[in-house]
Amino acid sequence: MKIKGALLALALALMLTLGVAHPAAAEPMEAEPPITITSPSVILTEASTGRVIFEKNADERRPVASVTKVMTILLTLEALDDGRIDASDSVLVSERAASMGGSQAFLDANRSYTVGELLSSVIIASANDSAVALAEHLCGAEEAFVRRMNERAQELGLTNTHYVNCTGLPAEGHYTTARDVAALSAHLDEHPRYYTYSTVWMKDFKHQGGRVTGLTNTNRLIRFYPGCDGYKTGSTNEARYCIAATAKKNGMRLIAVVLGSGASQTRFDEARAMLEYGFANYTLLTPVQAGDSMGMTVPVRLGSRSEVNVISGGGVRLLLRRGEESKTSLEVALVEGVRAPVQRGDVLGEVRVRQAGEVVATLPAVAGEDVPLPGFVGSLLRIRDRFLLISE
Repeated sequence: MKIKGALLALALALMLTLGVAHPAAAEPMEAEPPITITSPSVILTEASTGRVIFEKNADERRPVASVTKVMTILLTLEALDDGRIDASDSVLVSERAASMGGSQAFLDANRSYTVGELLSSVIIASANDSAVALAEHLCGAEEAFVRRMNERAQELGLTNTHYVNCTGLPAEGHYTTARDVAALSAHLDEHPRYYTYSTVWMKDFKHQGGRVTGLTNTNRLIRFYPGCDGYKTGSTNEARYCIAATAKKNGMRLIAVVLGSGASQTRFDEARAMLEYGFANYTLLTPVQAGDSMGMTVPVRLGSRSEVNVISGGGVRLLLRRGEESKTSLEVALVEGVRAPVQRGDVLGEVRVRQAGEVVATLPAVAGEDVPLPGFVGSLLRIRDRFLLISE
C-alpha cells in the first residue's frame, strides 16, 4: 500500500477507535459497593472520565423529586452562556408559577424578578415557583419547556429519563435513574456560573416592596463536607429522600447520587461516605496530553527537512486505584516514512496507552510541524546530492 493510502487508512481506523469507548470503561471499577449502603439506588462516578467507581441498582427508574431541577438549571445555564437570555433580564411571574407548592421562594404573582434572582433561588433553595417562572420565561409555557427537557435528555444519552414537569413534583410517568442523574449533573461543570450560586449557604431573597425571604441551601454537605460545592437534593413521599452531590479535591471531581433513602440524614451520610471512599482510594492520572512530544521522528522524502517531529494528537485522563500509577505506559507505532509536503496535525501513527499491559486508550500520533516542499535552490541541491551519491 502506498504511504498516502496507508495514512488515510490509519486515520480512518483511529477515528473509529476513538469513537468507541474501551470495553473496560463501561464496567464499574468495583463489582459491589465496598461500603455499607442502605439506600435502594446509588452510583459514584468521576466527572471528567465518566468512570463508575461503584453502583447499586443504578439503572432502576425512580422518581427523584427536586433532583429533577438539575435539568431545569442546566437548560437555564445553557441559555445564559449562549446569550439567549441575560442574568439581568426581567421575568414577570405568572399566577401559575406563584401558586406552586412545596419548596418556594414565595414569589409575588404579577411582579418581576431577574433571571439571576430566580436561578439562585432554584439552586440554593430548590424553589418550585422560581423553576416554573424560568421555564415560562425560556419557552413561553412549562409544557414547552418540559418538551425541551426531554429533547435535551435524549441529546445527552439519558435513555432512562422522562420528565413531566420542571420541578419534580409528583407526576405519573416522571422518572430517571441514578446513572442518568450522574451523567446529567456532570454537565453543570461546563458552566462555572453555576458554582457562584451553588456554594451559597444562606441568602436573603428580596421582593419588591421590601419583603425578604430567607433562603438556606438544601444541600447540607455544602457546609459540612469540605470540597462539596454543588448539585441537588429532593424529597417527596414517592421519591423518599434523594441527593446528587459533588466534591472536588486535588483536581478530581466525584459525583455521588443517592436515591430513595428512608431518612433525610441517611442520604447525606451515604453520599458523604461514598465521596470519602472515592477520594481515599482513587486518583486521576494524565499520561499524555495533546501536543506532548513523543521524542520520535518520521523520515520525510523530498521535503525541506529530512524528518518531522511527532507529537500526541490528543490527551487522555485515567481513573486509577491509588498505587497503580506506575502500571501505566505509552506505546507509539509510526509509519516508516512520508513524502512532503507534511502539515502539522497529519496522522503519522498512533499512541497506545496501556494500563497493567492492557490497551485502555488509543490516540493519534501526528506531525508536530509543517515540512513543505523545498524551494527552487533547495531542489537543485537535492538533485545534485542525489546525483553525486549515485556516481559514487
